[in-house]
Amino acid sequence: MLRRVFLVILCLLGNDVSAMVRLKDIVAVRGPRENRIVGYGLVVGLQGTGDSLRNSVFTEQSLQSMLDRMGIAVKSGAMRTRNVAAVIVSGDIPSYSSVGTRLDVTVSSMGDATSLVGGTLVMTPLMGPDGIVHASAQGPISVIGFAEAGRSESVAQGVPTTGRIANGGIVERQPSNVATGEDRVVLELRNADFKTAVKIADAINRFAMKRFSLRVAREKDSRTIELVKPPRITASRLLADIGELLVDPDIPARVVIDSRSGTVVVGADVQISTVAVTHGALSVRITETPNVSQPNARTQGRTIVTSDTSVSVAQDGGQFAIVSGASLKSLIRGLNQIGLKPAGIISILQAIKTAGALQADIVVQ
Repeated sequence: MLRRVFLVILCLLGNDVSAMVRLKDIVAVRGPRENRIVGYGLVVGLQGTGDSLRNSVFTEQSLQSMLDRMGIAVKSGAMRTRNVAAVIVSGDIPSYSSVGTRLDVTVSSMGDATSLVGGTLVMTPLMGPDGIVHASAQGPISVIGFAEAGRSESVAQGVPTTGRIANGGIVERQPSNVATGEDRVVLELRNADFKTAVKIADAINRFAMKRFSLRVAREKDSRTIELVKPPRITASRLLADIGELLVDPDIPARVVIDSRSGTVVVGADVQISTVAVTHGALSVRITETPNVSQPNARTQGRTIVTSDTSVSVAQDGGQFAIVSGASLKSLIRGLNQIGLKPAGIISILQAIKTAGALQADIVVQ
């Protein structure tokens, strides 16, 4: 399985691992950003899959408060509905949003509700980190997943206690975006790298020399590039023009390991100094065999259960292999020659890094 994954990555990379990408796909403008919002609300209209009010006290209190505001007096402890669920509503306000802008929100159950399928979110105020209401949300919930259970069997797919409302939120208060300066614009790399920053500045300056006959870009560090806006052009038009420039970003030497799924992604510039590697799997099996000791019927003995224990030890593998990688292709070929499963590959890469032979950073997710 791991070998097929490596081969797919190689096919995607092709013979030339470098790729030209658009400038606007690897940088962002400093200043405008998204704003996180969150709120607490109620979902109604469920088919008996909501919170049990006896176990979810906050749901009962919220439902009673909502009915009181609507002029409906309900005695405490008199409600027994299972069609209501308490939820947390979250979302992001896009940059440059104004009052009335629509946005998507995510709805997640808080109590013991089993499903939000068919539910409708009642109008919920959404607050930002400053505690001020910036948006509101309402509408029917779209849930991808279901859960059905009988007396002897149950089936579930996806997460039915989390849903999404497309365009269910609306901006009520315009966020305070940091405006781009009149004379200077700062670009920030999504993946900081000194060489990539220099390449971006050079590409912008080549374009500016042809268009404006002056250099406008200067790299400040591994993450930021500063632009001086030419005269008689707006910052928006300048960013639109340079956003289509093609740049070959430099990829850092990095190995990403996801131990939960057994996924290993090796960067193009990862190299391994020549090392000898052996890997053996040691397994110990303990088997308990119960035996019943039955006394003679004429005696006064008791029936007892005894156990026979059998222990076996086995170790597979153990052969040495030479692993060295001057390129991604040779590195993968050397790892595949050992014939290991993903767990073994992960252990070997971490051990090679500890030995100082892996010339790359390891990121464990």
